[in-house]
Amino acid sequence: MVWGAGDPRVKPEDDEHSRRALERRGASRTFMQMSLAAMHRVRQRHRMDAPALSDLFRSFARIGLLSFGGPAAQISVMHDELVTRRGWMPESQFLGALSFCMLLPGPEAMQLATYAGWRARGVAGGLIAGLLFVLPGAVVILGLGYGYAVWGGVPLVQAAFLGVKAAVVAIVVQALLRLAGRALATRAHWLVAGLAFVAMFAFSVPFPAIIAAAALWGWWQSRGAAVPPVAQAWVVRPAATLATAAIWAALWAAPVVAAWAMGAAFLTDLALFFSKLAVVTFGGAYAVLAYMADTVVSMKGWITTAEMIDALGLAETTPGPLILVTEFVALLAGWHAGGAGLALMAAAMALWVTFVPCFLWIFTGAPYVEAILARPRLKGALAGISAAVVGVILNLSLWFALHVVFGEVRAGTLGPVPVWSTLSWAGLGMTALAAGLLLGLRLSMVRVLMLMAALAGLVHVLI
Repeated sequence: MVWGAGDPRVKPEDDEHSRRALERRGASRTFMQMSLAAMHRVRQRHRMDAPALSDLFRSFARIGLLSFGGPAAQISVMHDELVTRRGWMPESQFLGALSFCMLLPGPEAMQLATYAGWRARGVAGGLIAGLLFVLPGAVVILGLGYGYAVWGGVPLVQAAFLGVKAAVVAIVVQALLRLAGRALATRAHWLVAGLAFVAMFAFSVPFPAIIAAAALWGWWQSRGAAVPPVAQAWVVRPAATLATAAIWAALWAAPVVAAWAMGAAFLTDLALFFSKLAVVTFGGAYAVLAYMADTVVSMKGWITTAEMIDALGLAETTPGPLILVTEFVALLAGWHAGGAGLALMAAAMALWVTFVPCFLWIFTGAPYVEAILARPRLKGALAGISAAVVGVILNLSLWFALHVVFGEVRAGTLGPVPVWSTLSWAGLGMTALAAGLLLGLRLSMVRVLMLMAALAGLVHVLI
């Protein structure tokens, strides 16, 4: 079975096979002895300490149901469960896995859960962990999206969502400040962030192009750095890795090809767009939201700006990764294009092409974690991407704020320009209040969203 190369429960057939693989790589005798000893220790530990699948299911069900509050809170819950309470991963392994997942496109917390499950019980464990991290939030988003599509036009509901939109602006600003504190370590990083903002806001440079340029810059900056030798815990045959990648790539493509073969133009277009999104989602969901909003609102016209902001607000209130906003956006787009049936198919398609790639990245790359993390040029590329993402999120913050505070925003020569006569004092006041609650009083995201929605609805009833 090659669904996941290097399954920690299914090591190479024997040490002789591993020795020959190391010899082909030109490893020294001492290095081969270290690697073979490490493999033997890992095999013995997994035979003794691997948790039962039922225990794994219970733990990741708990993590999935408690994973509110964004990646930092989700990783904290996972750390408490896997490292502190269960002892299934040592601290160094947990942090190394987190670093690996941050190098990948997609939601790092979901990928970390998948890696932890894979490390504990192979492919079955990885599937259990990854699915349980996503499914609770996906079910909630489905219900919220359907309710929004049916009742979103009710005046009281629209009024409540003014409070949600104001809270979203504050939430994105908070994410911007947190990331800037981590990512902008040098003047060069500040320059990259500034250029990324200008490129996206003023010149509408596509998000994938900005990420590619930042990665190349970071890669170039790290030239000449030495790569230390790494003793892998196991050796994986290239054929097994290629087979794993081929199987998961085929699973990813299967519904897209089926939609195309059936002539379902809308579903095919939607699947291709969200597949591309899955490949460029570096730096977290906030980084890619501006690109998604520009595409689904301005270029394709699937949903409105207000619906995009509402989608993010509702996604913030649910467990699971924030990138589940893609399910909500797809459901609304399908609803507008063809009613309830197409909405459900669109939501399912978005979920599939968003999260199947995560299993592809983890099951293909997990056996090589130690070697990947030892490469300084990859870390340099990630640092460049992180710096550019700060500028991208600044663009998103400004874009959201303009559409909440002003009733009309026009396209100008160097980016969006508000029509000052359409200033909404209610929107401005709500945004300032949300910022005070979140950034000043440091209330939780979910609490701020609920308070702002309740306050906006109350104001509508009283006035």
